[in-house]
Amino acid sequence: MCDADPERRPITATNRAGIPDHHGYLVCNVYYELSFVFLRETSLSVLPLSNNGLHQMHVRSVECTVSKVEKDFEREYGKLQQLEDQTKKLQKDMKKSTDADVAMSKSAVKISSDLLSNPLCEQDPNFLAMVTALDTAMKRMDSFNQEKVNQIQKTVIEPLKNFSSVFPSRNMAVKRREQTLQDYKRLQSKVEKYEEKEKTGPILAKLHQAREELRPVKEDFEAKNKQLLEEMPKFYSSRIDYFEPSFESLIRAQVVYYTEMHKIFGDLTEQIDEPGLTDEQREKENEAKLSELRALSIVADD
Repeated sequence: MCDADPERRPITATNRAGIPDHHGYLVCNVYYELSFVFLRETSLSVLPLSNNGLHQMHVRSVECTVSKVEKDFEREYGKLQQLEDQTKKLQKDMKKSTDADVAMSKSAVKISSDLLSNPLCEQDPNFLAMVTALDTAMKRMDSFNQEKVNQIQKTVIEPLKNFSSVFPSRNMAVKRREQTLQDYKRLQSKVEKYEEKEKTGPILAKLHQAREELRPVKEDFEAKNKQLLEEMPKFYSSRIDYFEPSFESLIRAQVVYYTEMHKIFGDLTEQIDEPGLTDEQREKENEAKLSELRALSIVADD
């Protein structure tokens, strides 16, 4: 502490501001006054808040907590909603693809079968042999195509369908959480309403009752929310391990199918190909035959 007696302080002493303390008594009192003002201002800034002030801080704290919880939940739930939409779309597209494959191969078989029953085949042995080879190739193609479709149905479409079946139960759990959250907010507002009122005996009793009603609902919501926040990321991450075998199977099925198609149509080409003719020569030959047909009176222009 400063000494109020200037005679007890050396004249050459220096005060805290670096000014020679020729007026020690004055300097000491100035520091005393400044210290008093500083402490007084500081103490005023940390005075206890009123009950209303504490209540407002509590309300803001609760609101911030709920807001963060909702933000975290919406982020994870949004990813699952997107996954659900993509899974359903992929399942639908795969079904369209396999249906189109089946329709294509069945149409090819129908065309070759119709050609076999064409009267031209009865009159031209070479044409009959060519159409017979085509019909055999189309039936082989249809057989391999059906195997491919069956494999895709079993290893891709069915797993997609099973994966999609999990979403309704998850959505129901989210709805139950949402209902609990609304109850939580309603009871929290009820507690806050009583906290804002004057603390009379009846109000305190109602406040106590409201808090008792809030407690189990709050605990129920926190439990539901915690469980979903733990399970949703795990479920989302599991999609890779779940679908990877399916997509590998899809690729293998396509590779096997198109490998067989290469063999089938390679064999067909050898059976129907006329040796010694290039594509250009065949085109000229076809044009010549088409010109002969156009010269017939039944197709001549009027």
